[in-house]
Amino acid sequence: MVLYDPTKIPGDVYDTHTHLNDDSMFHDVAAYIGRANEYRVMQMNVVGYDLQGNQRAIEIAEQNENVYAIVGWQPDSTNEFDDEKLDILKEQIKNPNVVGIGETGLDYHFEGFNKNKQIDSFEKHLQLAKDNNLPVTIHMRDAFEDVYSILKKFDIHEFIMHSFGGDQKQAQKLLELGGYISFSGMVTFKKANNIQEAAKIVPLNKMLVETDAPYLAPVPYRGKMNEPAYTRFVVDGLSEILNIKRDELAKITTKNAQTLWNTSK
Repeated sequence: MVLYDPTKIPGDVYDTHTHLNDDSMFHDVAAYIGRANEYRVMQMNVVGYDLQGNQRAIEIAEQNENVYAIVGWQPDSTNEFDDEKLDILKEQIKNPNVVGIGETGLDYHFEGFNKNKQIDSFEKHLQLAKDNNLPVTIHMRDAFEDVYSILKKFDIHEFIMHSFGGDQKQAQKLLELGGYISFSGMVTFKKANNIQEAAKIVPLNKMLVETDAPYLAPVPYRGKMNEPAYTRFVVDGLSEILNIKRDELAKITTKNAQTLWNTSK
């Protein structure tokens, strides 16, 4: 049974950031990919966040067509990130299924974070991305000024601000650095006015869509477990905000992702 209304299905969609490597999803990867394909979500990036997450991302990409791995250490895991882990990361990016670095970045949201460790890890990831000419996927929460200044210092242009949760001013500054803005299910939330207004100033050639599954499920599944199939509803929500046809937005964001990560079919 096709779960999505076939009269509303636009062209193929690319989930640029999902965590099929998460414990909650890893046990049934094939089912999640199959359901995503029913919704015409035909390509996806499985994004790493620590040693196990990176290994799983590569394994999933190796075993599934049109699925790619991005490897890195998220801010929450930087206390474990050291020179040995950096060396492992350098080896992992040699795998042909790895298309980018991440997720990395800064997260000052919760108490007790180690700012210096996060910045050190972030800068090492950026240098690795620059040295290997790979796009870098960035996690940012309550840390815009530091993220912006570090990106500017490293002169990084091929970066993705994943699951963007900022406002128009932040989006504009990131765009001026050459970055891509990726929208998750948050853009469909009723009270996410700042994100919705930011979306209106992002050029279509700099726009991406994602789920960040299993987190941040879009309307109409908000509050439930997210999955790659629901990228479709992010496209639906954005198309209404931008007053653009679903099919056109699906094609544009897919082309952007394929070009950025060199994953054209």
